[in-house]
Amino acid sequence: MKDRKKDLEAALKEKVSPLLEQIMEKNLGFTIPKLESDITDTLRHPSLNIYVPFDLSFREAKKTFKKEFLKRELRLHLGNVSEVATFLGLDRRSLHRAIKELHLNVEQVRHQRESREDSQQEVITRTIFSTLEKYEKILHPEKMEKMYEEVTTLSRNIAKLIPHESMTWKEAEREFEKQFLSHALEKSKGNVARAAAEIDLRTETLHRKIKKLRLK
Repeated sequence: MKDRKKDLEAALKEKVSPLLEQIMEKNLGFTIPKLESDITDTLRHPSLNIYVPFDLSFREAKKTFKKEFLKRELRLHLGNVSEVATFLGLDRRSLHRAIKELHLNVEQVRHQRESREDSQQEVITRTIFSTLEKYEKILHPEKMEKMYEEVTTLSRNIAKLIPHESMTWKEAEREFEKQFLSHALEKSKGNVARAAAEIDLRTETLHRKIKKLRLK
């Protein structure tokens, strides 16, 4: 995990940032450092590779995340449960239990083939599109259109530059909790009681998680 973070940081700084600057210069005529940092900051957080609505309760959101994360790993490993268990740092019994609890159909997933490169490119595409949308009101429509046209090629190139995501089950859960709870706290402007109520979590539980995850 540490090596990946180090490699990812180097790739973002030395390869991805210059590429984004080049694309902006070409299509906008200038660069926007904030746009560049918005994209690279999002790419630093692997658990965002699974889309989970922030308006769910903590329990519902975590269950959704686990189901989508596990479904993706099963697709990437062609439904090979033993392989997925090893990759995620789980024993087979625990993985079979999770599959049952999350109501996943392994046979169905097995036929939904997907490569890790395709998965990563899809995430990058979604990241760039959602980031660009925030700038629609301040940039000329024609320039925005040119930027949007570059997204597919840009995503493909970035996917080749950054290391593939590799997380154990526990690392994925922890990363999800950090980001979901950070969003709730940001939304409540740091008011823990309000954030806890918003995501249907006991205040004491949220305080405990904040300390454990070092969110403050």
